[in-house]
Amino acid sequence: MLNIALFGPPGAGKGTQSEFLIGKYNLFYISTGDILRKEIAEGSSLGIEARSIIASGGLVSDEIIVQVIEKTIQSNPNANGFLFDGFPRTYIQAYILEGLMIKLNTSLNCLISLEVEEEISVQRLLDRGKLSGRSDDNEVVIRNRLREYAEKTLPVLNFYKEKGNYSAVNGAQNIEKVSTDIEAIVQLELSKSLMNIVLFGYPGSGRGSQGKALARTYGLEYLATGPMLEQEIANNTAIGQQISTLYEGGQLVPDEIVVKLIEKKLEGSKGVKGFIFKGFPRTLVQSYILDGLLKKHGSTISKVIEIEVPALELIRRLDARSKTSDCMPYDTSTEKIVNRLQEHETKTVPVINKYNQQHGVAKINGVGSFDEVNNRLCAEIENAFKTLSNN
Repeated sequence: MLNIALFGPPGAGKGTQSEFLIGKYNLFYISTGDILRKEIAEGSSLGIEARSIIASGGLVSDEIIVQVIEKTIQSNPNANGFLFDGFPRTYIQAYILEGLMIKLNTSLNCLISLEVEEEISVQRLLDRGKLSGRSDDNEVVIRNRLREYAEKTLPVLNFYKEKGNYSAVNGAQNIEKVSTDIEAIVQLELSKSLMNIVLFGYPGSGRGSQGKALARTYGLEYLATGPMLEQEIANNTAIGQQISTLYEGGQLVPDEIVVKLIEKKLEGSKGVKGFIFKGFPRTLVQSYILDGLLKKHGSTISKVIEIEVPALELIRRLDARSKTSDCMPYDTSTEKIVNRLQEHETKTVPVINKYNQQHGVAKINGVGSFDEVNNRLCAEIENAFKTLSNN
């Protein structure tokens, strides 16, 4: 998801550049004035409350504004992201937006400020007034508006400068050059986004072989907890020795160790386009851990895919695998196979349901030849790449 706040004094050309961003990146436009008027027109509870405050000459509170913004975002799940115009207006609202983005499992990618000298803004607005006949486009009113903008906006701009996601564009340039400069900023932000795919499926669904093939095709790093643990043992690292001791005692490897290994991978992700996660998360707790890990590293889940295979076909596949060198510990008897399938049902299906509510889960038919299933998976991933880059 691409979220941008567009700033600029009156006369900077925000309206024109907003149209450019909305069209180029399929963003949903959020203007606090527009969405408040919509709530009032619809007669919603928030609209009625806002209308009452406005009628009495008061200012609509931040509490109402943030609820209206949250409602707007949640009502447009298919948007590629959101363009904020007129919010945040104050330092406090900047914190409010940060908190709202966290709640919605996203973030503000960047604040783009169209910077124009006062005299240029004044002249542009005076020229606009001559064409439109707007009574508020006279020099006294214009300079008051510019002064108010500077006083209120400076703390907000400093907030995002300190966060490191502030970018300035010379708004005095021609429209095409301003658009080009804005596009360069957005493309840089998009290039920072990793393609993180979580691949689900019951044992026997083909997650491992398909995950490795997809990683090769798209230049992603295949991240499976089993091979990671085995590699630590093979390298005889301190963590590998801990894992060996746990295995010898018949114990499960705790999340603390697995998380360290995943974090190590994420920290070394320079030059990596993204990851395919297989075998993690298996539980609801691990799903929260993964969300937190990705958030810490400025990333998030891009796509969640579940490979669906009927239960009888799963049992047939696992029984056949038990007779090969690829045999897993739970393949050795029908009872073990059924227990492993039941464990997935109990522990992992709730994780899939959680992600389905948050992101939507792409369901892929896992029946057919390897290439047939792979083609279906590739189609989903290519759509995800298009969404990420919007090219």
